[in-house]
Amino acid sequence: MIRVHGSRSSERGATLIEVLVALLVLSVGLLGLAGLQMTSLQSNQSAYYRSQATVLAYDITDRMRANRTEALNGVYDQALTTKACDLSLTPAGSLAQRDLAEWLNSLSCLLSADAKGGIVRDSNTRQFTISIEWDDNRGRIGDANPADREKFVYRTQL
Repeated sequence: MIRVHGSRSSERGATLIEVLVALLVLSVGLLGLAGLQMTSLQSNQSAYYRSQATVLAYDITDRMRANRTEALNGVYDQALTTKACDLSLTPAGSLAQRDLAEWLNSLSCLLSADAKGGIVRDSNTRQFTISIEWDDNRGRIGDANPADREKFVYRTQL
């Protein structure tokens, strides 16, 4: 019988080092995957807010088209204003005042508590500019300035 001496003792611990390196590579990969997932969630939330802003701009536009005379007379003109979210809102006043109160309430309930909405009318061209601003702190990636706000501007003509 032939015996081989010393070959086994020189390989001692090599497999353990390979396993530790594999675990290190796997750990780095999983951390990268977790970071990618977090960035994806932030971007999806930002896209959701932008979609809500678009729907809300169309909403007030449809309300103004339904009450066209008042809209063209400037009753819907509104400086950038914020309103606290009130789920039991029952506004009083004219149709235009109720439309604006409900719209501003929807902005704060669906976007963020400090969301602002404004409507500017150009009486010469009958063009309206609807502006919506909100704080999209979930949509920021990296070291963005916290004073930055997302803005959505929609222009239409009645």
